[in-house]
Amino acid sequence: MFVTDFRKEFYETVHNQRVLLFVASDVDALCACKILQALFQCDHVQYTLVPVSGWQELETAYLEHKEQIKLLIKQEDDLEVPAYDDIFRDEAEDEDLSDSDGDGSEPSEKRTRLEEEIVERNRKRRQRREWEARRKDILFDYEQYEYYGTSSAMVMFDLAWMMSKDLNDMLWWAIVGLTDQWVHDKITQMKYVTDVGILQRHVSRHNHRNEAEENMLSVDCTRISFEYDLCLVLYQHWSLHESLYNTSYTAARFKLWSVHGQKRLQEFLADMGLPLKQVKQKFQSMDVSLKGNLREMIEESANKFGMKDMRVQTFSIQFGFKHKFLASDVVFATMSLMESPEKDGSGTDHFIQALDSLSRSNLDKLYLGLELAKKHLQATQQTIASCLCTNLVTSQGPFLYCSLMEGTPDVTLFSKPASLSLLSRHLLKSFVYSTKNRRCKLLPLVMAAPLSVEQGTVTVVGIPPETDSSDRKNFFGRAFEKAAESTSSRTLHNYFDLSVIELKAEDRSKFLDALVSLLS
Repeated sequence: MFVTDFRKEFYETVHNQRVLLFVASDVDALCACKILQALFQCDHVQYTLVPVSGWQELETAYLEHKEQIKLLIKQEDDLEVPAYDDIFRDEAEDEDLSDSDGDGSEPSEKRTRLEEEIVERNRKRRQRREWEARRKDILFDYEQYEYYGTSSAMVMFDLAWMMSKDLNDMLWWAIVGLTDQWVHDKITQMKYVTDVGILQRHVSRHNHRNEAEENMLSVDCTRISFEYDLCLVLYQHWSLHESLYNTSYTAARFKLWSVHGQKRLQEFLADMGLPLKQVKQKFQSMDVSLKGNLREMIEESANKFGMKDMRVQTFSIQFGFKHKFLASDVVFATMSLMESPEKDGSGTDHFIQALDSLSRSNLDKLYLGLELAKKHLQATQQTIASCLCTNLVTSQGPFLYCSLMEGTPDVTLFSKPASLSLLSRHLLKSFVYSTKNRRCKLLPLVMAAPLSVEQGTVTVVGIPPETDSSDRKNFFGRAFEKAAESTSSRTLHNYFDLSVIELKAEDRSKFLDALVSLLS
């Protein structure tokens, strides 16, 4: 169903019922879930939480509980959604058309009336054919690309705000949900900046205090601040050296997989006048005199090295004096907990751990996620260096292709959809800066990684071209479907992200051949 008023058509419909909550396995969905849980707790709504990682799990859970389900909501992307009348026709119109068919066979007292009815019937049939043709074109245009609208967490926070039940914690979850979209390149820079502006007003409203109020607050209270901070991953919880090495933006610009790139990084640090001893120790242990104007020093030197985007609009949260996190820190930590390659728990266990890490009462889990995220980011950059140095990225004509072999270090990590997508995006960015072939710079990337040796399957992901003007629309979901159909390749389109599929390794060659001919 289409929901236009979330408060009336959704919340007021369910808040007197026992609610079944299906939650997808991504950080934005977890944040939306946390906001909804807080609202349910406020209104004493009973609910059951069911994590679903794909369409199969959603279908299974739905069939188990379908007798009790009264309302199932899928939030549509709010970009270019077709109008209702362009896609659906009222049943009454079709009945009128079929009734007129029956009337035509009855004798008419007046010939003119019969002729008028025939003309009217033909007009309606012509209009229906035109509507069906237009509907087909609209649906084709709408379905051939996959793209993301407003963050689900932001939608849920807006609901809480409309009901005057919004809290600082809810605002932080909305911020993390938006940041998840930005970190994974799901939205354009313009959309991100616009939504940051919306949230910034809420941050000012919730965190504006005068000096007297500030002095009366508990030392461990929550404070959210708008920041124009460095886009270096986890740098406040790592060393500056490691962060520069493992941030995709700096790794690609410096070409850190090469000896020349590593020399460039040393020159960059020298230009800032930062001693290596300071750069290689934990950020928290650096000299206070250096940390004071570090952002300005890095930005100034980055401009000399052609890196104009070293700072980004974001938010931070602080619990008391000790615990401070940027929104991107929380995104990486939560994703790493959810897609942990550890065998010590099921997918549901990892989901619950990731969900718990978003609560301020579970900071130990958040710090555990940060440590996992560091390993994840290091594995990503090491894999990128390996792919580029061994020329694993090859041109297939209309797209670039890279396949990770079984036995590659950390390959189990990249069988997970979000991890493989992040690796693919960072690899494409690095490849664009490493290649001299102008045509290859404009090509999308298809990447495969082993999923299950026993079942002989691989995970395949498609990434759109790396261009500044990119609208973040991904056409690979539809292309994968067509390629699989035309070759009878054994694929499983189970993930909510349609550009990620499972494929039988034996069918890989014919699937890629079909994809090449389809996109040529």
